Amino acid sequence: MLKRFFLLYSGADLQIINKCSNAEQNKYAGIGATVFFTALMAAIASSYALYTIFDNIFTSIFFGIIWGLLIFNLDRFIVSTIKKREKKSLEFLQVIPRLILAFIIAVVISKPLELKIFEKEINQVLLTEKNQMTLDNKNQIAQQFTPEIAKIQEEIDGLKTEIADKEKETNTLYETYIAEAEGRKGTKRIGKGPVYKEKREKHDASLAALTKLREINSEKIANKEAAIANLIEQQKQAEVTTQPIISNFDGLMARINALNKLPWLPSFFIFLLFLAIETAPIFTKLISAKGEYDYRMENHESEVTVWIKQQVDQREKVAETDIDLNSRVYEDLKTEEELYNYKQKLAQELIKLQGDTFLSNQKRLL
Repeated sequence: MLKRFFLLYSGADLQIINKCSNAEQNKYAGIGATVFFTALMAAIASSYALYTIFDNIFTSIFFGIIWGLLIFNLDRFIVSTIKKREKKSLEFLQVIPRLILAFIIAVVISKPLELKIFEKEINQVLLTEKNQMTLDNKNQIAQQFTPEIAKIQEEIDGLKTEIADKEKETNTLYETYIAEAEGRKGTKRIGKGPVYKEKREKHDASLAALTKLREINSEKIANKEAAIANLIEQQKQAEVTTQPIISNFDGLMARINALNKLPWLPSFFIFLLFLAIETAPIFTKLISAKGEYDYRMENHESEVTVWIKQQVDQREKVAETDIDLNSRVYEDLKTEEELYNYKQKLAQELIKLQGDTFLSNQKRLL
């Protein structure tokens, strides 16, 4: 039962292969098994590749089966169309396009399984890339907000400097009128004289201006610090909004690019493995000697070819004979007087009918 199942997959003619020896049937059953398992691996690889895209197991399995059936049909077609020739060079020439197709199929099949086999290493590469992308993203976002924040901070520093300068001026006036009172500077007279009062008034006026300046600038500073806080919040929000895009950067193309950054030798050997599996049925037929099935197939094709040629030749002969007979019959009819009189009578009736019809149309028009 299993052998018959694989014989069906080999693309061999069951009516012919059943007449062959058991060894010949086993050979083609092996070819069919190779075709079957290649299609099975293609379905598994495609399902995994599609799962990385759709993230839905049922959708991935469904389309993976469709892809496996497509690969099965292609492989079965490739194997079934390879015919044994008397010269090996002719066999190699006929399989060159099939080898190219097998190479393409091997690439398509092996790549998704490579992604699964090296999944941990790929995840590490993707993690490094995501971290770098996160830093780059923060820097790019910061470039949008940093100039405005720096500008506002510079304005705040200017307001604070203005207060500090006024405080320094007020403190200097304070020190001046205290030194005047103590007799250390100015008139160098101890006591609160007219000069002291004058300097004290300057200090008090400066202190009042400082107090007012503090109120005004403090309000401005508070507003500007609120503006900075708002910009920082917008910057954080922008980082939070864009982070999921970076976190989801693990699609099929990203994984393939990450795989290409890993050492190439392991991936190359896996590709060679699938290439060997995919081309195994082709090379099996190439390296195998011409067997019983091939001779029986040639005999069957020869019978069909001869039969078709006979049928075509027979139809051509019948057509030629029929044409020749028709020519002779019509030549003989030319001399028949009865046929001539009959055709003449029909022509006369036709001419009369045409004349009556013409006269009737003319009367109607007048």
